[in-house]
Amino acid sequence: MLDYERLRPVEQMVGEDQDETNQLHASLQEARKYILSQKWCRSIRKEWFGIGVGGVVGVFLFELEGAPGVDNALWVISGDLPPAYLVTDSSPTPVSALETYCALMQDWVDAVRGKGQLADAFPVSAKPTRKNASNLEARIKLLRDEIIPAFQ
Repeated sequence: MLDYERLRPVEQMVGEDQDETNQLHASLQEARKYILSQKWCRSIRKEWFGIGVGGVVGVFLFELEGAPGVDNALWVISGDLPPAYLVTDSSPTPVSALETYCALMQDWVDAVRGKGQLADAFPVSAKPTRKNASNLEARIKLLRDEIIPAFQ
């Protein structure tokens, strides 16, 4: 039940100025590299831009050719934070995908701080240190307090 009306092909992705557009394209490159590094991802068929702020975060939807049983469309969040992929089942819009991302990253922060099992948290590409947990929590706060409300 994806809401494609809120998406645009990445070829149409532009920021407020050329610098932000370049930063969004850097986030796109990071998202591509990340999803293609997954063993079950064979190729990307189509790429969509959801929302983003240059140098901070980009939310992209990738239609994939994957191994059997792999969803054919996944959200990928990238930017100045750990990249992650998300299924679209409970996140039909870019904003809902970013909200889900925040929840998953908060679970990791909590686990690093001993309030859960790290093995149960979404794998984050950072060492599970208190400093990294604090840095990630600050980014989550920015996303929740500034970015998400700006796009709702």
